[in-house]
Amino acid sequence: QVQLVESGGGLVQAGGSLRLSCAASGTIFKIEAMGWYRQATGKQRELVASIISGGSTNYADSVKGRFTISRDNAKNTGYLQMTSLKPEDTAVYYCNARVITDWMSTNDYWGQGTQVTVSS
Repeated sequence: QVQLVESGGGLVQAGGSLRLSCAASGTIFKIEAMGWYRQATGKQRELVASIISGGSTNYADSVKGRFTISRDNAKNTGYLQMTSLKPEDTAVYYCNARVITDWMSTNDYWGQGTQVTVSS
């Protein structure tokens, strides 16, 4: 079993910054990839950023230049550094990890989500 726990969300003024963390624990052999998704009220869940084991990253057009995804492989923890936040960034942010478990099976796991609210 693998668990993901997000933290770091909160209320911030427009133009401010937040750093989200996603800690993975459990029967982990390797995390192949991690991603951050967000879902605003009344909207579909969307991919914000992703990072693979080799370090390559991808970002949604709406956050390019403002958000940075990273990971600490030794800690099995991913991060999303968010700067220049806008009210439209308000959403519940979820981390996702594609994990090779100790059983050598590959599965995607989701965290419980953390609320980010940006006021103008």
